Amino acid sequence: MSNNRRPAYLPIAIIAVVIIVIAAAVIMWFKPDNKPMATQQSLSASPTDKSESTLSTALNSEQTEQTALAQSQSAFVTGLERLPRSLTGTQVDGEIIIDENKQLVVTEGLRRLFDYFLSAIGEEEEAVIFARVERYIRHHTPEPAASQAVAIFGNYVAYLKALPDIEKRYGNLQLQVSKSGELDLNAIAQQRQEVAILRQQYFDKTTIEAFFGAEDNYDDYSMEMVRINQNEQMSEAQKQAARQDYVSRLPDGAIKTNIMQQANLNELMARTQQMKAAGASPEALYNMRRELVGAPAAERLAQVDQEDANFDQRFTQYQTQKQRLLNQSANPAEAQSQIEQLEQQLFDDAERKRLSGYAALQKTQTQ
Repeated sequence: MSNNRRPAYLPIAIIAVVIIVIAAAVIMWFKPDNKPMATQQSLSASPTDKSESTLSTALNSEQTEQTALAQSQSAFVTGLERLPRSLTGTQVDGEIIIDENKQLVVTEGLRRLFDYFLSAIGEEEEAVIFARVERYIRHHTPEPAASQAVAIFGNYVAYLKALPDIEKRYGNLQLQVSKSGELDLNAIAQQRQEVAILRQQYFDKTTIEAFFGAEDNYDDYSMEMVRINQNEQMSEAQKQAARQDYVSRLPDGAIKTNIMQQANLNELMARTQQMKAAGASPEALYNMRRELVGAPAAERLAQVDQEDANFDQRFTQYQTQKQRLLNQSANPAEAQSQIEQLEQQLFDDAERKRLSGYAALQKTQTQ
């Protein structure tokens, strides 16, 4: 099961602007791995695809909970019996950590565990999922940690159900301002504040930090990047310096490391495009890339450049011969057969699938 989940706390418009601002910077791609030190249990696997917003909306749908609850109370021993289709064949994502006193240690991995089972909303009734999660926790966890985890799960679901009320109040506003080209950062900050207050109603400080801390830090970074980009009083050089200054002042840790890696990738993309446009030699490109991302990555990128150049050369040959066949043949069916033979001569199976899209891209670039 594909599972690189990162629920979107900041409105999606922020991420779109950040992508434009810092050259395809996919901030969420660099979510840090939380691997807490534990004295006992750690259950891990692949992540889930459901966002916080999607889960919360699904959980609010009307369901026949009483009937499902009666059916599910004695249905599970481990919680993994009769998994829904979307979870069949997958490993359980997340972790349950306890200390030497069998007290629960709340981690981001516990939330991943909850989201793993909640991703089946729509396939299973809410009451069934509740029963499944509770049996899973109690089967793998001693007391009092088990009851603590079950209680947090109930609060987590209640939080997800309450979240759409805030999202509805701000959703249209964010859509409007993003269409105008800029984001109302004050409105976004107010929305985040309301979400923070909502979290305090359901979780203690330790749980809030474990469940949402890393993502809040990324949202802070995203908002600051947008704020810098929207500052019309700053030159591009000043904006770049402000971005670097912000990152340099971040506390050392996984978040700072990942953001700096992403910044290197953004610079790599921008400088590669500039140097290629200026006719830079392969050696110059390699040296620049080695400086930014290291020799192994520079070598791989050089190989990609060679493969792309080879494909471009064959594609140009293909286009020329294809047009000649179309112009010279009086029989369209015969011409098409010859074109297909030409494709098989010049390209492998994977490359042939790219031909139509590549031709459309080239046409767009020349218009």
